[in-house]
Amino acid sequence: MPEISRFFGIVVYMYGDDHSPPHFHAQYGEFEAMIDIATGEIIKGDFPKKQLRLIQAWTEIHRQELMNNFDSLRQEEQVFHKIEPLR
Repeated sequence: MPEISRFFGIVVYMYGDDHSPPHFHAQYGEFEAMIDIATGEIIKGDFPKKQLRLIQAWTEIHRQELMNNFDSLRQEEQVFHKIEPLR
């Protein structure tokens, strides 16, 4: 499970060869959620509202990089790139 980014106590990661729709996983303390890359909405799980807004802002800024990582991790080599954290 490659860690893609980390900011404000939120850890963002993706699994290699994961299923559609394109998404990433986020963890904040005991909260975990699967986030849709296209919309920034929670597919599964739960997240505090303040941290969800941070994730959504970050997703909007880095949507193309997230899609590139999602696509790359579905390939045999499973290459990924770290993404700049929200500051």
